[in-house]
Amino acid sequence: MELWIPITIGAALAQTVRFTLQKHLKATQLSTAGATFARFIYSAPLVAVIAIAYATTTGQGAPQIPSQFWPYMLAGGTSQILATMCVVALFAHRNFAVGITFKKTEVLLSALFGFVLLGDIVTWPGLIAMCIGFAGVLLLSDPPDGVGPWHQRIFNRATALGLGAGLLFGISGNGYRGASLSLGDGDFFYRAIITLACVTAFQTIAMTLWLVWRERGQITRVFKAWRIAGLVGLSSMIGSICWFSAFTLQNVAYVNALGQVELLFSLIIGALVFGEKVTAREWQGLLLLTGSIVLLVLVA
Repeated sequence: MELWIPITIGAALAQTVRFTLQKHLKATQLSTAGATFARFIYSAPLVAVIAIAYATTTGQGAPQIPSQFWPYMLAGGTSQILATMCVVALFAHRNFAVGITFKKTEVLLSALFGFVLLGDIVTWPGLIAMCIGFAGVLLLSDPPDGVGPWHQRIFNRATALGLGAGLLFGISGNGYRGASLSLGDGDFFYRAIITLACVTAFQTIAMTLWLVWRERGQITRVFKAWRIAGLVGLSSMIGSICWFSAFTLQNVAYVNALGQVELLFSLIIGALVFGEKVTAREWQGLLLLTGSIVLLVLVA
């Protein structure tokens, strides 16, 4: 088994835990931006410490960062902030498992952006696996009650938020891969952790400025909710380290496609933690997604 596969599964599991905690923060204490900020403010210092410690203990030292690193990093960091806010806002419209499913449109979009921005190629069997997964997303795109004109059921705010998140996550993943690959020296983890340290520092500063300007009091609420917000930061750090490592090792589209295993994790959490029920149609969609994951592991 190639190394990027277990790393991606670990990333998906950590991300599911983070979204669970962020949903709780959004529902009880914080705004969408505040719940998003929680993942950055508590993870950035930890990532910086790990980056410095790893660079020192392995003897790789301070990185030589080329000019092309910064546009990739800034594009990835900005789009991830906006994508995360879309997902957190989406939780108010659909149940947990289906909310996470909407953002999985990022898989096909990642393949497109990867080809345009980095020249990454997806094989035909890999593309077929992604399309099967996308069919599962389409099954889940109709609201559970199924009432009203079809265009109102498909084209709604929940769909817009989910597709927006997929678009932005597709950009961010390829931005991070581009930034990491631009660091020519060092092993894969060194390049991944250096990129992540720069990204989380930028995101923390950007979100701080936004909250001070537009949502005064939210920063204080984030620190008051440190018990859960701190866990958001910890799970975010673990997940991000895994994602960035996988992006450094493999095409972003393949990584995001395998990352759909997160849907199975979110389904379990949605049922056990939030008491949510999944309809027969949603089960059909999740079954297609599971099939696409198995096929992808076999052909990638």
